[in-house]
Amino acid sequence: MAHVFELKTLLVLIPALPLAGAAITAVLGRRVLGRHAHLPVVCAIILSFLAAVALVFQMEGSLAGHKTANGATATYEEIVRLWSWLSVPQAMNAAADAGQTPPGWGQLKIEIALRADPLTAAMLAIVTCISALVAVYSIGYMHGDPGYARFFSYIGLFVFSMTMLVSASNFLLLYVFWELVGLCSYLLIGFWYERPAAAAAGKKAFLVNRIGDVGFALGVFLIWTLYGTLDFHDTTVDGQLVNMGVLGATRLSNPDLFIGGGVATAVCLLLFLGACGKSAQFPLHVWLPDAMEGPTPVSALIHAATMVTAGVYMVARCMPLFAASLDAQQVVSAIGGITALLGAIIALTQTDLKRILAYSTISHLGYMFVALGTGTVLGVVGGMFHLMTHAFFKALLFLGAGSVMHAAGGVIDIRRLGGLRRLLPITYLTFLVGCLAIAGVPPLAGFWSKDTILLALWERSRGAGEAGLFDILLASTLFGVLLIDFYTFRPFFRVFHGPERLPEEAGGDAQESPPVMTVPLVLLALGAATVGAYFEWTHGFAHFLAATPSLDYLARHFPQVEHVAELSAIQWKLGSTGTILTMLGILLCSAIYFTGDERRAERVAQAMNVIGLYTLSFGKFFLDEVYLLLVVWPLWLLARLAAWLDDYVIDGLVNLCGLTTVLCGAVLRPIQNGLVQFYALLMAIGVAALLMIFLM
Repeated sequence: MAHVFELKTLLVLIPALPLAGAAITAVLGRRVLGRHAHLPVVCAIILSFLAAVALVFQMEGSLAGHKTANGATATYEEIVRLWSWLSVPQAMNAAADAGQTPPGWGQLKIEIALRADPLTAAMLAIVTCISALVAVYSIGYMHGDPGYARFFSYIGLFVFSMTMLVSASNFLLLYVFWELVGLCSYLLIGFWYERPAAAAAGKKAFLVNRIGDVGFALGVFLIWTLYGTLDFHDTTVDGQLVNMGVLGATRLSNPDLFIGGGVATAVCLLLFLGACGKSAQFPLHVWLPDAMEGPTPVSALIHAATMVTAGVYMVARCMPLFAASLDAQQVVSAIGGITALLGAIIALTQTDLKRILAYSTISHLGYMFVALGTGTVLGVVGGMFHLMTHAFFKALLFLGAGSVMHAAGGVIDIRRLGGLRRLLPITYLTFLVGCLAIAGVPPLAGFWSKDTILLALWERSRGAGEAGLFDILLASTLFGVLLIDFYTFRPFFRVFHGPERLPEEAGGDAQESPPVMTVPLVLLALGAATVGAYFEWTHGFAHFLAATPSLDYLARHFPQVEHVAELSAIQWKLGSTGTILTMLGILLCSAIYFTGDERRAERVAQAMNVIGLYTLSFGKFFLDEVYLLLVVWPLWLLARLAAWLDDYVIDGLVNLCGLTTVLCGAVLRPIQNGLVQFYALLMAIGVAALLMIFLM
């Protein structure tokens, strides 16, 4: 059994188990397994999570046993090659001077290769942990649904796709599973395809992501033309380097081996365009709120563990490329800052609980990109730390919203709900923990990751010539803290406090969800309450992640921290400022919404609308309407014009050719009358005509 726990075996098992579970459920689920169709997928994802935990401990043990000469922790990377997918020895001609090109340049060899490094291990643990809890919760939530088996087969495929995405060790394989994640999201968002809104939401998500994916594909093509390879890793044979990977150890040892200038900026921005689509960043964020039309467990899975985190992971993975372009880093942070504020402002006025959480996700993803755009180790660690803490409290909040829907007959409009804390005590307490965590109340998870992002922004703002942008982002992030508290506790107070209100759809009898749904809520609440403090106090997450070769490259070649004492002092100041703003936001929100007095809320709305802010926020800044006017309708008119040209011009010309044949046949048809005398007369006339022609 020892070989089962080998790192290579674990790395293969983590994606293979969910795929096997999905296949078994798809084949046997409906007819053979029946109401137990969830078992293969749920068991497979739980085993995958255990394998991911074992992988983390294996890697931690390897790192502890390998120190550098000065006692620092060494980096770790291991590649598991399964088989060769594609091999073209001379796919691209090298330069005239062979000495100018690295080994293996232009040889297109795509292997199904998985990588094990701390960044991959951390992502695998996060993805499988949240996916396992969501899968268990889904047993109760989806009970009795006609598509029960189909749902769990999709979930298994989704988890397989995401685990392969974060394990892939070349850009082409990454792109393949990037697209498969998009396909799974389309299937799950439109799971209830008989509902027009769900079908439309699935198509919208699919089409909006195609825009970002085109940019990602172009970025991959450009990487191939510039670096002559798509592998992340180096390839050696008998100790000789035969292929220098884009993010391999050889290139990471020397910053000069990375291409800079405008071309580097183009590569990074194209990759970031793909991240904007997957991670719902402005202006490609419009698909995510509509994705709430899918089952609530799907919303939790997409927002907390899978699809929207793919873009964050990809940018973190490619940080050495972004390090070669300061312009690209600033664009990443600027777009993240805009998205964070935009999502927060829109969330202030929405009335659908799941859509409020969706805009919250958009906002928090923006903060992750703000941190990544700093281009520092502290920024990358902060962004990934927030990804981890966000996974816990956002999954908790979405599943809590699902529990409310379960009790309220599917109603999720916060205006029709109230006073549910007595009816749903477990949901109430766990939802409260999620709200406190996302608001950044110490010592819960969100406080520590938010604090790290603020510190990274402050650190980067001290850089020469960069104070302007990053000072603005630091101020906007602090302002965002106030907005987070307000839009988070507004639905909490309206749903759980005030006079008791139940919609007719609840049948007058709202009950707490069954244990299969509440146990995952409790476990997620424990994670949201403790995981941030544990990793902050032990620094385990930061030290583990810093052993990733690409992050070690940033630390060695782009150091930022010069005065550790000053950084420690400002950390307390930023933390205190953030905490004061957090408490202020919660108190302000409770003063308006705690008692359920609608008049106070109306006065706030009227005050916001003095400058039109309420209308803009409630209308989501009318970005959907802008896209409808500038993109959808022009394309619809173009399609209608193309259809008219096809029907009446192209088909008309084709039909005219056919009609000409028909008319010629109609003219010649009377000649074929079957009278021998008539044929003889025509022959005589023909002979006479020929004689006249030859004799004249």
